[in-house]
Amino acid sequence: MSNGILEYIKNEITYLDGGMGTLLQGMGLAPGELPELWNLTHADRIVAVHKAYFDAGSNVVSANTFGANSLKLGKEELRAVISAAIANARRAMELSTGKQEKFVALDLGPTGRLLAPLGDLDFEKAVSVFSETVRIGAECGADMVIIETMNDSYETKAALLAAKESCRLPVFVMNAYGEDGKLMTGADPEAMVALLEGMGADAIGLNCSLGPRALEGVVRKLLSAASVPVIVKPNAGLPRSEKGKTVYDVSAENFARVMAGYVSDGVRIVGGCCGTTPDYIEKLVSETEGIAPLPVADKGRTVVSSYSRAVVFGQEPVLIGERINPTGKKRFRQALMENDIDYILREAVAQEEKGVHLLDVNVGIPDICESEMLERAVCQIQTVTDLPLQIDTGDPVAMERALRRYNGKALINSVSGKEESMAAIFPLMKKYGGVAVALTLDERGIPATAAERVAIAERILERAAEYGISKKDIIFDTLAMTVSSDGGAAMTAISALDEIRHRLGVHTSLGVSNISFGLPARDAVNSTFFACALERGLSAAIMNPYSSDMMRTYYTYRVLHGMDESCADYIAVADSFSSVSAADTAKRSGAVEVNTLGEAIEKGMKSLAARLTLDMLNGGRGPLDVVNSEIIPALDRVGKGFEAKKVYLPQLLTAAEAAKEAFEIIKQRSAEEKDSASPRCRVVLATVKGDVHDIGKNIVRLLLENYGFLVSDLGKDVSAERIVGEVVRTGAPIVALSALMTTTVPAMEETISLLRREAPFCKVMVGGAVLTEEYAARIGADFYGKDAMEAVRWAERIDGEANGKQ
Repeated sequence: MSNGILEYIKNEITYLDGGMGTLLQGMGLAPGELPELWNLTHADRIVAVHKAYFDAGSNVVSANTFGANSLKLGKEELRAVISAAIANARRAMELSTGKQEKFVALDLGPTGRLLAPLGDLDFEKAVSVFSETVRIGAECGADMVIIETMNDSYETKAALLAAKESCRLPVFVMNAYGEDGKLMTGADPEAMVALLEGMGADAIGLNCSLGPRALEGVVRKLLSAASVPVIVKPNAGLPRSEKGKTVYDVSAENFARVMAGYVSDGVRIVGGCCGTTPDYIEKLVSETEGIAPLPVADKGRTVVSSYSRAVVFGQEPVLIGERINPTGKKRFRQALMENDIDYILREAVAQEEKGVHLLDVNVGIPDICESEMLERAVCQIQTVTDLPLQIDTGDPVAMERALRRYNGKALINSVSGKEESMAAIFPLMKKYGGVAVALTLDERGIPATAAERVAIAERILERAAEYGISKKDIIFDTLAMTVSSDGGAAMTAISALDEIRHRLGVHTSLGVSNISFGLPARDAVNSTFFACALERGLSAAIMNPYSSDMMRTYYTYRVLHGMDESCADYIAVADSFSSVSAADTAKRSGAVEVNTLGEAIEKGMKSLAARLTLDMLNGGRGPLDVVNSEIIPALDRVGKGFEAKKVYLPQLLTAAEAAKEAFEIIKQRSAEEKDSASPRCRVVLATVKGDVHDIGKNIVRLLLENYGFLVSDLGKDVSAERIVGEVVRTGAPIVALSALMTTTVPAMEETISLLRREAPFCKVMVGGAVLTEEYAARIGADFYGKDAMEAVRWAERIDGEANGKQ
């Protein structure tokens, strides 16, 4: 194992390299040509680029393997490319005259495909693809692994898991954040820090996307959240086309000046991405010379996350919804037996609407395969809510299956002081990340006294440390037992949590409703116990969010402790407290009903959307009426939320998938009754020649189809001639072109030129991470689609103009 880079970054500012693709274009890389193949065909030029970066002062040079994976290359070719790439970087290191310490990184970029359930690439397939590249890179002598330009948290997890399972090399991870400070699929920096630190990334940061100044907000959040070194590796600003060449708007001097400010603030690892050159790195090294590196401090944050958000314990009480649990819930048990996943999803949505911060997920009943159902439930729940989940099972096999597929850093319920329990759960935490709820019991059972429970907590912390798990990732449950059988149960639990919270400095949790079993008017007992526990240091409560008494206690506690500015949250919900009686609360059985097709689509409930559509048609509603009154308005509401940054890509896609299920039912009935809407115009879609990334294109296709457009999707790596031929054959008034890489933008420009000659009637829309509105105009496009909804809105305008002309 190579620990050299880890030792180096402890005390030194560490310099990465800059861009590769744009430099190769200047050396003759043809539009659509895979840069990775130049490791074999133009090794001398690759060595020259690497050497230039080493000479400029880079400590780490990334081998030319960004797109080298088995989805693009055959087995033998993949090995040959990676082997040559590492060798070329090693050769450059030997030739360089720089005196700094030097390392070679295996570079992993995204696959270009979106992972299921949002896309068509299975998580385990993605892990397998990344693992193959990592194994070869490690065998060929890489010093470390760099994972970069990831714009989806789930694919980032797959790549990091592959690296950890396939080698023992240090791993740096960088994500590509947009102008809104989030990843394409919605993750904010705090959520990514939680996920990546939990899984053991050695350094975390950002690359690509924008220029250094535009990413200041993301840098600040990374520095405030991360307990490992932070990496900043931005573009040289935004690209534009000048005289047929791609240029960027941030000079080397300005780039170095902004980056030096970040280094002064605590960033430890710096470099450049698209548009940066050895000159940028040389000026960066010069500008930061003499800046003493700030120490990397453990922030001590207890945090869990979903695919998009982080929940930090200690800032205010954390509410964990308890309703996805079969204990005492006959209807829920029935749903599990009948494989009724929609019931579980409705329960998740209902609890989110009630204001909980996390959802407990427990599906353990004797009559089903718990590990299979838990994995499925975790994956499906994450399609309808972005709340973090508490994975609740006593089965380590089920726990691992769920943790492996969970998109975030989960709360793990639970571990105990039993050696068997710690031996099973702590390795899973270390591998997949997570915060464990630790029960203060051991082989002797539940202690009668608070002091004994605290002693068990201390032993659990000692054992966790032996596994490399910090106390910040342990939350103690001091076990609320029913007061109907033990009058001292409440005070014992509260006394123990008080000492654990304040003397041991660890967060606490309780299953609040346990306290009142066997008593009448349980909500009154639960809410009073909840208030007492909060005053003594309770950090989180597993509770019933449908209980008006419990929610009243929560909101009033926040008001009285200055956590609710101007009492705004309390005022917003106060009316609901006065209108809900104890009898109403007692009758509350669980999941809110999603009664309309529009609601089902907005919540992304596919099977429910199909069932409600069929019910409406069987009830006498015409197919066209259902489309116009339910489906399109629902899509528009989600689309407007997306445009307003209130809804993110996963919700947009799951809504589109639910609408697609409804449309399938509509199509079947329309064929029978010949009652269908006139389709909108045809759109030809393609990712241009040489580019194998089709995430954005596939999202646009799904939405266009749901809005009634006829779509000819030509796929990825499509030649200009084939695109033009399809436009001419169909008479399509719109063509949409996608490119993710700077090296394939020339192919897009060539395609537009050919379209202008052969199909002047066609309007051209372009999109992709490397494009801007100005750049799109310069290469001759009619419209730049910043995101999928903008693409749909523009297509609607063109359809209005073209209607009746096809």
